[in-house]
Amino acid sequence: MKIINIVGARPNFMKIAPLIREMKKREKIEHLLVHTGQHYDNDMSDSFFKQLEIPEPDINLGVGAGSHAEQTAKIMIEFEKVLLQHKPDFILVVGDVNSTIACSLVASKLGVKIIHVEAGLRSFDRGMPEEINRVLTDAISDLLFTTEASANKNLKQEGVPEQKVFFVGNVMIDTLVHCLDKIQDRSLPFQNLHEKQYAVVTLHRPSNVDRPEVLEKILDALSRISQKIKLVIPLHPRTQKNINAFGLQEKLDAIARNGVIAGPIGYLEMLRLIKSARLAITDSGGLQEETTYLGVPCITMRENTERPSTVELGTNVLVGNDLGLLFEHFEKILSDHFKKGQIPPLWDGKAASRIVEVLVG
Repeated sequence: MKIINIVGARPNFMKIAPLIREMKKREKIEHLLVHTGQHYDNDMSDSFFKQLEIPEPDINLGVGAGSHAEQTAKIMIEFEKVLLQHKPDFILVVGDVNSTIACSLVASKLGVKIIHVEAGLRSFDRGMPEEINRVLTDAISDLLFTTEASANKNLKQEGVPEQKVFFVGNVMIDTLVHCLDKIQDRSLPFQNLHEKQYAVVTLHRPSNVDRPEVLEKILDALSRISQKIKLVIPLHPRTQKNINAFGLQEKLDAIARNGVIAGPIGYLEMLRLIKSARLAITDSGGLQEETTYLGVPCITMRENTERPSTVELGTNVLVGNDLGLLFEHFEKILSDHFKKGQIPPLWDGKAASRIVEVLVG
């Protein structure tokens, strides 16, 4: 069985690492790794390969930046050449980035079967590019591996035959579990931080950072929060670019007076940071899952989430852009009146093993 595994953007790396480890154990599986180059700088890509023990990609398409259409088109053109040359039985895609849908479309047109890991997740917000990628990828996939009960329900409602769907758990949690030992003796990545005495903040979604009036209000709110707890903000390049463009650097500097403002950091550093945080404020899908597993309170600045188990079972709450709700939950966390949460079913570090078991039959 010949499988081409696809990665393209930072969230993919944590999901593909445990799958490659499991595939290496199986003589029946010949596997190649294709990196589309959707995320292409060292902080977003190379360091993750090293930290997660992912082998160097067999093929790097090197597509780089561009609009959604431009990026998707470049990946499709280059990936078609790879499929025609290597003729795999399957391609395996993870998550919901542009690389996921681009490679899936090419495979579907060429009659190559598609495995989608992390299938069935839905925010029901078609304004999110990721939602379009998720829905379309699932519609043309042959094997769909799900992380939580809501995903199974969504796929059933969309008419996906049950024999195509396998509830296996969360491969991103596989990576977290695998790396917990590695961070055990690792110091916190920034000076003057103490256990449970700081909050981690990550914001990058267009709904939060692309409109100056919204971003300004969020920075003002974070400045107010920083008066009560130190904030650590690994700043996404998109967010920093918009802060500069909107003339909001002074607002960021005010937060930095009782906090740490940094660029993107490696996976192990981020995991160490989250594990010891009092709370997280985010709009990241992955961080909602990681905080739920680690039992760290999470306030998500989104109106919806494609990972409802983190809210229904875990430590996550949604506040959207309602800053009053943000402050309300923040105060609950500081006063220890926030929900404790639990780990969703099959988030046990063994999802990749279950997936490979299905593949080898």
